[in-house]
Amino acid sequence: MTEPPPPRPPAGRKFPCVQCGARLDFDPRARGLVCPYCGHLEVIVSDEVSEVVERDYLDALGRADAKAKAIPGHGTETKCPGCGAVVVLDDAVAADACPFCTTHLETAPADAAGLLPPESLIPFAVDLRGAREAFGAWIASRWFAPTELKTVLALGRLVGIYLPYWTYDSATDTRYEGERGDDYQETQYYTQTLSDGRSETRSRTVTRTAWSPAAGDVSLAFDDVLVPATASLSAARLDAIGDFQLKKLTPFDAAYLSGFQAERYAIDLKAGFQTAKATMQPGIVRAIEGDIGGDHQRVHNRRTRYSAVTFKHLLLPAWVAAYRYNGKVYQVTVNGQTGLVAGERPWSVKKLAGVTLAVLVVVAAVAAAAMALNR
Repeated sequence: MTEPPPPRPPAGRKFPCVQCGARLDFDPRARGLVCPYCGHLEVIVSDEVSEVVERDYLDALGRADAKAKAIPGHGTETKCPGCGAVVVLDDAVAADACPFCTTHLETAPADAAGLLPPESLIPFAVDLRGAREAFGAWIASRWFAPTELKTVLALGRLVGIYLPYWTYDSATDTRYEGERGDDYQETQYYTQTLSDGRSETRSRTVTRTAWSPAAGDVSLAFDDVLVPATASLSAARLDAIGDFQLKKLTPFDAAYLSGFQAERYAIDLKAGFQTAKATMQPGIVRAIEGDIGGDHQRVHNRRTRYSAVTFKHLLLPAWVAAYRYNGKVYQVTVNGQTGLVAGERPWSVKKLAGVTLAVLVVVAAVAAAAMALNR
């Protein structure tokens, strides 16, 4: 008879190894908590009954106690004096440098209060070894990259961190006023002077557009509009590391964060919804244009009402390496789910100068050989 798994500690507590008492950390390859000393594995058993919860947007904005919480197991936070990122720390992991800009974290950790707790996350699927392999392949494909990049890899400066995101669901009703353009053909006559000086009347068919007023209402429903809540990585960088597979969202469990850091959201719930609205607008405009019909459409005015708005606060995994080169900070980011790498790299002046010199030497040698042949 199979023995039941040992009981899990309460949320917010460390995960001790039942064999040696050491702290367990989440291992992406094993999909469980692993002891770094004796190798004991505790598989995280997902509750098949539980679902990823979506919360009412207006209710969360109006409730004073909605923000009086912290992420279980990550009860302290520290603000980077360099880039301003607020990193929520694992209770047992000491951080001495900001993962986003390498600035020394001089500020003592404070209580991580006033957070809307995450409802879900995507656990790391790429472990440190996999992230370093992806990082190494990325470096190898970058010609003329400075040796500092390889030093970053060799020193293992990749930091596993969960990035904050919001998703929003909303029903929308939009009232619009505009114009509908219908094309029609018209015969146009014109006079053309021939080569012998005679004039000749000719005709051609031209397309005209007849415009008429249009007005109406369109209704659309949006699901899981994803909005980054981090200000530490640019939108371009987040786009570059590729999409996350949100179908693999898992109900939040503090065990998945064991051994990792998490960033506190810099863009709050209300500001995030403003970004979500902007993301919804192109879809609304397309729906209006389809409702107007015709060959062309002009939208002069639209007023959108948002209702039944719900949201999720979720955490998505990434490996981040920051390094300084000639006084400037560069970042390399690895998608913690897919392994896709995106980053910045400076050009090595020494390597470029070396290649230029080598090319000049080759050109000079070819020129000398050509001159010798012509003598």
